Amino acid sequence: MSTGLHLTTEEFDRMVECGAFDHLNRKIELIRGEIREMNPAGPLHDGLITYMNNWSARNSRAGLTDVTSQTGLSLPEQHSKPEPDLMWLKAGRYLKRHPTGSDVQLAIEVSYSSSKSDLLEKAVLYAEAGIGEYWIVDASAGCVHVSLNPVAGEYTDRSIAKPGEFLAPQVCSAAKLDISDLFAEE
Repeated sequence: MSTGLHLTTEEFDRMVECGAFDHLNRKIELIRGEIREMNPAGPLHDGLITYMNNWSARNSRAGLTDVTSQTGLSLPEQHSKPEPDLMWLKAGRYLKRHPTGSDVQLAIEVSYSSSKSDLLEKAVLYAEAGIGEYWIVDASAGCVHVSLNPVAGEYTDRSIAKPGEFLAPQVCSAAKLDISDLFAEE
């Protein structure tokens, strides 16, 4: 009888360092010890990431927050190395390690074909890691799902921001995201 091979984040990192995945022409991430292929991004997904990246760069506080796009996040207790579409991180240099849950001020996933995974699996993963705020930009529904206050592996405060509303991250209440503008086609 055979079973799947589950990796730790350390084993995954060593495989990355020695080039084990260099030949792949696709993006992967480690979720709960399993290597998962990430869905290819289409223009809508990429356009929303670009919008959120530009908005984040304009509205985050220099010296307090660094904004990253599609970079690794190390969650060793969950045997996971996801790559959120965007993260607002505590300012610092992350040259010798990937950020961990305690470094994340806000995690953002842009969701089109991955909404079920982002709403369920990744929400639990990020809550378990103690990430205090998690947004899902839902391209299909034209809204932003907001999850706050993780307790015992789940977010206790959930809401949905819709067109006509504004949304601000807890770390910077002055940063107002116009949901109508986010989903505007021009």
